[in-house]
Amino acid sequence: MHRARQHAEARTKERRQRLAHEAARLMSESGIRDFHQAKLKAAERLGFHDDASLPRNREIEEALRGYQRLFHGDDMEERLRSRREAALRALDFFAPFEPRLVGPVLEGTADANAPVLLHLFCDDPREVAIWLQEHDIPADSRMRRLRLDRERSGDFDVWVFNTDEATFDLTVLPRDALRQAPLSPVTEKPMARASASQLRALLAEDEIAGYEALAR
Repeated sequence: MHRARQHAEARTKERRQRLAHEAARLMSESGIRDFHQAKLKAAERLGFHDDASLPRNREIEEALRGYQRLFHGDDMEERLRSRREAALRALDFFAPFEPRLVGPVLEGTADANAPVLLHLFCDDPREVAIWLQEHDIPADSRMRRLRLDRERSGDFDVWVFNTDEATFDLTVLPRDALRQAPLSPVTEKPMARASASQLRALLAEDEIAGYEALAR
């Protein structure tokens, strides 16, 4: 009985790993952004239909980091820095809304299809729409559901627009959300986020690390 249980657990673990790596590949190569969609697509491709085999979001994110290092290492560093520099310009541009960078560009998992995700803060979402109109920026509107904490969720206005540098995805949150970031769908903990000054510091650290690598 004990050996049978061990065998079943080992088989489930192996399936979870295979699914995590397949989901990571799909996210990297197909531009899928949603973890749940990626894991279901991976399960369909591999023919796994039991829920116990489905990996957690953080397992997929770890696999995604490994996949990108293995297959896109050199290109990824250059692309990531370019996206972060574009994000910094956007943070400065949207300064009246106390913006924060979140998501793959901040966390270092951005691929060629990843948008620059920003959180903007104001109590009247129409202010962001007016700001975009005044600066002649055509943007598409949509809604996004976020978990503010373990008890509260909400639907928030989102604006998406494209530039030559990247796609920008702006979620408009109330100003009191500055005190604590919404929960990450990956870790279920408050999202990592960065202000313009914090992103400048991160870019400076990356530049120093690059110089040190060349000097070795």
